[in-house]
Amino acid sequence: MQADHDAPLTMLSLATTYFPLLTTKEQKYAHFMSLASHAGTRIVLRQVSVESEPLFDLLLHVHKQLNGIYPGDSSLYLDYVSQFLSNLGNYKSFGDSKFIPGCSTDYVLQACTLAGIDLDGQVSQFHAGECDFKTVRDLIAIGMYGTDDNVMLLGFPADNHVSSYYLGKEPISLDDMTLLKNHFFGKYGILPENTRIKKLSANKFEIYVGSINVTNTLPATQYPHGLITLDDPKHTHVSFKFGDHSKEMKLIVENLQQAMNYTANDTQTSMLQHYINHFTSGSGKEHKLAQIDWVKDLAPTIETNIGFIETYREPSGIIGEFESLVAIQNKERTAKFATMVSNAQEFIELLPWSHDFEKEKFNPPDFTSLEVLTFTGSGIPAGINIPNYDDVRLTIGFKNVSLGNILSASAKASSSHPPTFIRDEDLSLFQKYQSDSFEVQVGIHELLGHGSGKLLLQTGDNEYNFDRADAPIGLDGKRVSTYYKLGETWGSVFGSLAGAFEETRAEVVAMYLITNRKLLNIFGFTTTQEQNDVIYAGYLQMARAGLMALEYWDPQSGKWGQPHMQARFSIMKTFLLHCKNNSFLTIEHENNDLKIHLDRSLIETDGLDCVRDYLLHLHVYKCSADFERGSKYYIDRSTVPEELASLRDLVISKRLPRRQFIQANSSLDNVSSTVQLTEYPETPQGMIQSFLERAL
Repeated sequence: MQADHDAPLTMLSLATTYFPLLTTKEQKYAHFMSLASHAGTRIVLRQVSVESEPLFDLLLHVHKQLNGIYPGDSSLYLDYVSQFLSNLGNYKSFGDSKFIPGCSTDYVLQACTLAGIDLDGQVSQFHAGECDFKTVRDLIAIGMYGTDDNVMLLGFPADNHVSSYYLGKEPISLDDMTLLKNHFFGKYGILPENTRIKKLSANKFEIYVGSINVTNTLPATQYPHGLITLDDPKHTHVSFKFGDHSKEMKLIVENLQQAMNYTANDTQTSMLQHYINHFTSGSGKEHKLAQIDWVKDLAPTIETNIGFIETYREPSGIIGEFESLVAIQNKERTAKFATMVSNAQEFIELLPWSHDFEKEKFNPPDFTSLEVLTFTGSGIPAGINIPNYDDVRLTIGFKNVSLGNILSASAKASSSHPPTFIRDEDLSLFQKYQSDSFEVQVGIHELLGHGSGKLLLQTGDNEYNFDRADAPIGLDGKRVSTYYKLGETWGSVFGSLAGAFEETRAEVVAMYLITNRKLLNIFGFTTTQEQNDVIYAGYLQMARAGLMALEYWDPQSGKWGQPHMQARFSIMKTFLLHCKNNSFLTIEHENNDLKIHLDRSLIETDGLDCVRDYLLHLHVYKCSADFERGSKYYIDRSTVPEELASLRDLVISKRLPRRQFIQANSSLDNVSSTVQLTEYPETPQGMIQSFLERAL
């Protein structure tokens, strides 16, 4: 698939708004945390594909050598460079599919030649690290332009897909990762988020651990030393190799140490010390301790989080992508969320399950609206609910953050790209309320979606957080018999399905509660007409998102490339095929186009009934660790039937380019001891320059 053409670009501009409101101390804290964040850029590239990091160096080197002046019509080439930098790699962060330049190979070769690059020479001309490509010409022909079926999607190498979470020539499979998850990580209580896996032979693996230290300095009781023999039938051998991403870890730690001079309180100081210990030693437990401090650091003016966080892109769902956030609190918008938090218990009691599947008391999280200054990762979400450690969420709590400037920009219509699939009679209402309904939806999704529910857990020998003799009643009217056994987590039980399943559950909570008038009133929609319009826009937006999600489904493998889109498709499919009134949602062909017909009069009756039923099933299956029935149910709901698969080509033909975000760079003036922000034009050249000035 070719890179998006003429994608909208947004500068995350805070230089004249929120940044000047910070104290000098806060500005310095933000500055050093941003440097620590950007220091992880190459880790993300390295996790995407073997060619992403050398391509990154090539693209920046060419731009620098040409002083940004390219031969002929450079628009298609610059489209590629901008999308590559926006995604930190040559696979879409939203979809996990490879994209290639829209320009010819000859154009790229010409630009490289003008930049003084020997095309038949080694990649070391501009790239200092290891490289799988012998020559620059190979890097371009295979790494940049290669479109064989086995390189077009991220996934298990054993299934002829690509993943740089796995190293070496031996292709890793789901069975391999299940073995390691059950017999190694689970048995020894090792958190796998900051690892990569190398398969040396059929029964021998090496676990790469991200750390400064190149040797295992951790207690053998936590991370066993030497060669470990597992208790599986093959007696598989496993060993550790510490020091993965060591250079980047060192830069991260150096900047975290500087940031410690400007923390706002002792909790932040403790948090940074645990981060430093984590990145130095590789200990996953140190990162968990940092996240406990992070949860306890309530409503800071400067919000930060860093580490190997989300596990969506690693095929087995247990290894995290490096991600780091630095943002400034939007106090006015946060006040809205604070009101929602204070009423959260009331809203959760409206959800369609018994108290047995809900925590006895909702522990209100810190819920803030943030303006993003820096985000290192393959893509920036509109909202975040972390930490992802189940035990921390259960015993300490979690935080919800809404990324205000991302949310506003993402919902903003582009003048050159009006929203697709919306009927003319709905267009003005949709454009008026799209951003507003999205804000409400994200708020409910993060707080009441991800924040609700109780996992039925074994907590010790013959100890449980529920009464096994009087277990909750399941969907079949009988007491549930499944639960999370000692050491099991939501992610380990539901595996690669966990991300999409939970995103679906949170989205369906949003669809269920967006009809609540009191909740809408909190967000400032006080009249019945306004509330009705926000509800309609929200349901219309979900139906449209589910239709557009077909782009992220691969018809050959049946694989979904993005968990959020799998979630939205399953909800649209529920509206379409599982509502008892089949006129609730219809999709009609009109002049080689598709138009969504949603009967707004049915939203709060038949529509809400099908939403309630879907939500109840998802929730009970998750809480009771019922993988067998839960996975079967969810796979059925998110499987693309033939009549919808036939729409995919038309959906793709109407695809709009995804918005790209340019981030500022901060610099500390040692003479005046002040921090300055440099911002850039909303152009591909502006995107490239922002990366060049980070000296990554």
